[in-house]
Amino acid sequence: MDRITQWLSSQDVPPDLTIRIADSIFPLHKAVMVPRCGYIRRAVASATKDPSAAVELDLSALPGGADAFEKAARYCYGANFEITARNAAALRCAAAFLDMQHPADLARRVEEFLAPAGLRALPSAVTVLRSCEALLPAADELGVVRRAADAVALRICNEALFPTRTPPGWWTAELAALSPASFQKVVTALRCRRAEPRVLANAASAYAELALAAVLADPRDREDQRALLESVVDVLPSAADAPIPAPFLCRLLHAAVTTEASAKTCRDLELRVAAVLDQATAGDLLGVALDGAGERVRNTDTVRRVIAAFVERQEASSESRRSRRASLSGGAEPDPGAMEKVARTVDELAAELATEESLAISKFVGVAGAVPKEARASHDCVYRAVDIYLKTHPSLDEIEREKVCSVMDPLKLSYQARLHASQNKRLPLQAVLSALYYDQLKLRSGADGGWDTQTAAGKARAQARADASLARENEALRSELARMRAFVSGMQPSKGSGSSRSAPAGKKASFLGSVSRTLSRLNPFKGGWAKDTASIADGGGRHRRDTMPHVVKPKRRRFSIS
Repeated sequence: MDRITQWLSSQDVPPDLTIRIADSIFPLHKAVMVPRCGYIRRAVASATKDPSAAVELDLSALPGGADAFEKAARYCYGANFEITARNAAALRCAAAFLDMQHPADLARRVEEFLAPAGLRALPSAVTVLRSCEALLPAADELGVVRRAADAVALRICNEALFPTRTPPGWWTAELAALSPASFQKVVTALRCRRAEPRVLANAASAYAELALAAVLADPRDREDQRALLESVVDVLPSAADAPIPAPFLCRLLHAAVTTEASAKTCRDLELRVAAVLDQATAGDLLGVALDGAGERVRNTDTVRRVIAAFVERQEASSESRRSRRASLSGGAEPDPGAMEKVARTVDELAAELATEESLAISKFVGVAGAVPKEARASHDCVYRAVDIYLKTHPSLDEIEREKVCSVMDPLKLSYQARLHASQNKRLPLQAVLSALYYDQLKLRSGADGGWDTQTAAGKARAQARADASLARENEALRSELARMRAFVSGMQPSKGSGSSRSAPAGKKASFLGSVSRTLSRLNPFKGGWAKDTASIADGGGRHRRDTMPHVVKPKRRRFSIS
């Protein structure tokens, strides 16, 4: 063949085989191409019966196009060319298409390049895999895609365990050149190699981050953005395989809502965010709720669905945990503090949303009330959000304010919050009365010893309530003493007759007795000094006490009052 090629070149033989690929035309010789390419041999045989007749063939279906065929023709003519990571897959597919079965054919030369060089390093393996994207399905049928994806996965695992460059995560940037379909094949290869969840999460996050940057780069091309975003979400690994960070998932969900992605894509992202909602912050969820410009609140329904999905997951996990309580079966246990943490996050988010003047009551209640009331140990934070909303919307009537306050339980407010609520004119009357009623109940329970006096704060609150109760009783006592003095002053002119003096004296004695009973309840020495004083007064003789009861006892009680 080498002698034939040299003879054709030296004799300047006119071409008798024309190959057309799209707009490219290659004038060749049947004597060179037919022996080396089985496809061309069969095509020429079917095109003409005359061996000397010129033949024109259309090979536009050749994988790799005109560039790959040019190198295949140069190989047939014995010319030199370079096999690189960019053209190796195309040459392999072109050789298979042309059926080059010569012992030293092009396919074997390409395989000799791929094994020791083309797939040995991560950048070159990624380049080979990327070049296969334009060669489907031929590259997939020949196994080039699978080998390249497996080589990329192997290099990623090696870099994760034994970094060869700095920073250690440099390899994540290499994945940005792949299409979503190629990245999916890499993820599948990583799973087959049982890569650590951390490696999967880093690879998925880095790839989606770069894809998201491309989506947000040009807001005018909405169709391409939507298609790219949906493709990226489809290839993300599951939360069980690779837990992707919550802040990034929230950004991805916001981009999906902004670009009006399909309902399936948005729902998938909502469930992913719900799975890691206890790791998200109020700022992350606020970013989901804002519009594309990040200025107005628009997507509160999306946030509400995310919170509702998290609550459903927690309830289902609690049910399954209770059913497994008596067994020793394994399984991930739900975090008991996750619900309370998410409740605090939702309260902070509600406080941020409450400043939006155009936010409807139903939107606010839908977000703040998505978490069950019993999930909050204290309702101080949600009360703050309610107060901010009422302050931002002062024109609400009583019924609308009651609807806003329905997301909180006044009985779960702290003492300071109840004190503030009892003086808050923005709250509806029903909420104020509930807070005051609860204070009265706590005051009575504190008097009976039922208040939380075991802590320093509880003792301080109990002492404050006891002082307030004592002050009220003292005020009642002063009023009673004033009435007594007025009564005694009115009795002074009527001392004429014994009969007239006897009846008022009896009345005065009974009135002073009631005052004495009131004082006895406040006497700190009850059962001590008061009892001894009574015994001393009684020591003057039984006859004296029986004959003049209205003279002796009133004097003793007046002396004790003064």
